[in-house]
Amino acid sequence: MSEALNRNQTTRPTTLPPPKERNRSLFPLGQIVATNGVHQHLVANGIDPTPYIQQHHCGLWGDVPPEDAQENDFSVLNDFRVLSSFNISGQRVWIITEADRSSTTLLFPSEY
Repeated sequence: MSEALNRNQTTRPTTLPPPKERNRSLFPLGQIVATNGVHQHLVANGIDPTPYIQQHHCGLWGDVPPEDAQENDFSVLNDFRVLSSFNISGQRVWIITEADRSSTTLLFPSEY
């Protein structure tokens, strides 16, 4: 392989940093939206969702089982959908970023 070809190839990372070292965005979020139910819950409880969205954006998946966290890591590296789960003021809220990275939605599991 020529040196010119080698320089022009784009390589994708094959692993993500360990969670304790994740302090930067790992993927685009696209348009951020919330279902009406989640929006009302956040407003009623005076909650800013930004910290939860930032954790999701950095690959800190919240309250998901280890195997789901591994699947999310794989999904980030391979452009699949990713899902985080957080307990926000007594309610489970999912944050889902679509595979094409066009949007990120905050929703209750019952709204899925």
